[in-house]
Amino acid sequence: MEDITNNEALYERACHSLVGGVDSPVRAWKSVGGTPIFIASASGAMLRDTDGREYRDYVGSWGPMILGHANPDVVRAISEAAARSSSFGAPCTDEIELAEIIRGVFPSIDKIRFVNSGTEAAMTALRLARGFTGRNKIVKFAGCYHGHSDSLLVAAGSGALTFGVPTSPGITASSAADTIVAPYNSVEAITRIFEECGNDIAAIIVEPWAGNMGLVPPMPGFLEHLRKTSKDAGALLIFDEIITGFRVPEGGVQNILKIRPDLTCLGKIIGGGMPVGALGGDARIMNMLAPVGPVYQAGTLAGNPVAMASGIATLRKLTQTAYQKLEYAAAALGVGLKRAASSAGLDVSISRLGSVLGMFFAPKLPTNLDLVQTTRSDIYPAFFHGMLARGEYFAPSAFEAVFVSLEHTNEIIGRTIESATEVFADLASR
Repeated sequence: MEDITNNEALYERACHSLVGGVDSPVRAWKSVGGTPIFIASASGAMLRDTDGREYRDYVGSWGPMILGHANPDVVRAISEAAARSSSFGAPCTDEIELAEIIRGVFPSIDKIRFVNSGTEAAMTALRLARGFTGRNKIVKFAGCYHGHSDSLLVAAGSGALTFGVPTSPGITASSAADTIVAPYNSVEAITRIFEECGNDIAAIIVEPWAGNMGLVPPMPGFLEHLRKTSKDAGALLIFDEIITGFRVPEGGVQNILKIRPDLTCLGKIIGGGMPVGALGGDARIMNMLAPVGPVYQAGTLAGNPVAMASGIATLRKLTQTAYQKLEYAAAALGVGLKRAASSAGLDVSISRLGSVLGMFFAPKLPTNLDLVQTTRSDIYPAFFHGMLARGEYFAPSAFEAVFVSLEHTNEIIGRTIESATEVFADLASR
């Protein structure tokens, strides 16, 4: 009888106490099959599971581990902060310092409110937009994910103008009714939506690079059109840079393109791996939040001193030299994956924003969710398990991004490309 691995035993045990054995659905590996691995420890670019196997990590806790795991300076900052107490429930100086660092990088941000997750940041942004404009409707894009709050967990139907339909039981039709879902990258859809109901729209919320459907870049002029259309209609433009924020030397997509959104949602890197999110923007809008204004939002653990210390220590290390190293590593990985696929005769397209990549089994990059869904995502499970068997940990989903850290050395990237060359060749022979 085949021995049961520690991972398998742990997953069986977890399923007795945790829903689906996990605390976030993608961790259950439903889209790739197999038993999830349980991580025992991580250091640099490497993970180690409970069976003692090591993996080169390209998930990076879904983005925040830009310095690599267990960076000594971050660990020291967390330890020192925790020694002073893991929570005050009162103001602390690190909140001010982290806010000042972020404001120094994002010209669109005058004031900040820290929260505990990206979901909270996006949820608060919409409440604030509705409170500021006095309007109810919001526009989001199919394939862009902004957390699991009710009004944002909706999907597009057919046509360019689609009023929200709940995608999860427990979300009422009334919660979704004020959400309009448009195709990403469609200038025409946005024009029609605002012609029909622009006076009722409080905000457009968008991932400027759509990182939750495999990293789809914006078409030239698309984000500029969102800025002009929303401004002309008196609606707010919200950039969700939770994934893209601090993944490029300029800080975010808005700074690369010189587009100034009204509100920006941040997370991931600003906590250095600790749970944190943030909402920032124009002071006139942000001052609508309590205790200055009437729009209520609160959080017992918001501005948590341990998370703030971790974020400060992380952002301080993101120098120009660090970004040059990140860009080089990510570019090398992207080129290597593309060449490895081509040498095997497979159609693979790669997108890259700074140190984040998207990989699609398709001859060219898709531009919206419908096109993403036509790619050969059915190949991905075999790619995932082939790479895993060779010590490469990619996301257990075809439509998640690939993250590179400062710990991904030339040797590590080279080993990964060697693994991919073998896996692509195996896939092509099937």
